[in-house]
Amino acid sequence: MRRRTPAAGLALALFAAMTATLAVPAAATARPATATPTLVAAAPDISVTNVQAHLTQLNTIATNNGGTRRAGSAGYTASVSYVKGKLQAAGYTVTEQTCTSCTYPGSNLIAEWPQGPADQVVMFGAHLDSVSAGPGINDNGSGSATLLENALVLASQNPTMTKRVRFAWWNGEEQGLQGSNFYVNSLSATQKSYIKGYYNFDMVASPNGGYFINRITSATAAPLKAYWDSFGIQPEENVEGQGRSDDYSFANAGIQTSGYAAGASATKTSAQASKWGGTAGAAYDSCYHRSCDTASNINATILNRSADGVAYAIWQLAVGGTATNDFSVAVSPTSGSVARGGSTTATVSTTTTSGTAQTVSLSASGAPSGVTVSFSPSSVTSGGSATMTVSASSTATTGTFTLTVTGTGAVTHTATYSLTVTGTGGCAGGQLIGNSGFESGSTPWTASSGVITSDTGQAAHGGSYKAWLDGYGSSHTDTLSQSVSIPAGCASYTLAFWLHIDTAESGTTAYDKLTVQVGTTTLATYSNVNAVTGYTQRTFNLAAYAGQTVTLKFTGVEDASLQTSFVVDDVTLQAS
Repeated sequence: MRRRTPAAGLALALFAAMTATLAVPAAATARPATATPTLVAAAPDISVTNVQAHLTQLNTIATNNGGTRRAGSAGYTASVSYVKGKLQAAGYTVTEQTCTSCTYPGSNLIAEWPQGPADQVVMFGAHLDSVSAGPGINDNGSGSATLLENALVLASQNPTMTKRVRFAWWNGEEQGLQGSNFYVNSLSATQKSYIKGYYNFDMVASPNGGYFINRITSATAAPLKAYWDSFGIQPEENVEGQGRSDDYSFANAGIQTSGYAAGASATKTSAQASKWGGTAGAAYDSCYHRSCDTASNINATILNRSADGVAYAIWQLAVGGTATNDFSVAVSPTSGSVARGGSTTATVSTTTTSGTAQTVSLSASGAPSGVTVSFSPSSVTSGGSATMTVSASSTATTGTFTLTVTGTGAVTHTATYSLTVTGTGGCAGGQLIGNSGFESGSTPWTASSGVITSDTGQAAHGGSYKAWLDGYGSSHTDTLSQSVSIPAGCASYTLAFWLHIDTAESGTTAYDKLTVQVGTTTLATYSNVNAVTGYTQRTFNLAAYAGQTVTLKFTGVEDASLQTSFVVDDVTLQAS
């Protein structure tokens, strides 16, 4: 948990005033950690021993890296690696998202269980970083380990899913919720709408802790509260944590939130000690943001109940007893432009998200007058894809419009495509790459030093100049790029270039690589394994980018030994 902002002091004062008036129940002793309420028979029991084993690993990581797992440190990187390895081995779809705006740029780790409808997401998150002063095992190894073990149990049981479950481990929480804020801001409005609830777990094993729930009276909090209510422990609102952890990033985006917490540096009241046990007048966690926040700074009872409460929520919110056949639909790219008299294409893909595959019929609505939309094929088996062709007549209405692509099977799902119709008709085609043979200096190319060259160490395909990426025999990265405006209304768009790969490497391992991209899409990757004598022409269809301005980019990355040269020449993009 990040340190309190000045405004939060008022909230703590309000919290103290509220708790001072609470009636103290007669029962003061919490049930043993082994008690399991009959309420949760369908949900698995999460082994607190396994959760603590993860905490031991995180503590060891900190010990081996200067006593900390602070964002940007080697300890944080090793923590990400540990969690990621466990998730990948269990079958999760795992993504590392680099938070470029964080004080210490590093990875958010996102793991999605690939079952259930992709537009119905329940998300569970915890920050993985510590402060620089210590290993951060309660804050927040406890939340991170709780989610990791829940994710592994979900994968091992592999139940039928009614919703998609997504887990997240955040970078840079201690610097001001930076990683979660970066993630939320990276989502489109549609992607945000898919998230039906976000649950945050920050410090869920405080040694002198309590039982706190974020937004305790909300519908989102209901499954978390139901589990703890089954023990009769009377949880309270997490006033101390308001605005101080990663749920705040989601709440600010209009996403419903809740979560568990056991308390940080605030003081336990006598009323709380009476009903929960522990020491009144002492902090929930006296090692908060200190070097003593180690694997011994843990309340196993609260940790156990938190871990099992997460499992109960997952099963209540996202696990179903009867298999249903379901699918998702998506369009790529999500936008395009077409001139009057022209056409453009996009790919409509489907994925079976639960049950078995089914036939999905495709249709589109929202096209303006004079624009037609067709699909080839017009129906697919979920898991398959189709080509969507958008054609504009010579009198089509111009402007920007939202097409709704509908997939209809046992259920119906939609995706959107932004279409711009321009008044220019016909195909303003031709060869679109400037200085395609590199014979006229570097303009309009942007290249690393020495890439565009007439050096005779590698022959050009034509003329004297070419682009020579890498070939140094040491760790090196070269880039070559050009921005290209691709007109709409043409029948074909063919990117072509001649590539020669020369290497001193041997065997079938790709040590050195050349990546070819258009925008953020990777068209191809070549390596030392693809080395041949002479040049080979490579071609790609760029019809999907008609009407757009994109960057064509070549990136060569060479490892620490044995050279590989990637030589590119005579690059063309022919629209006709």
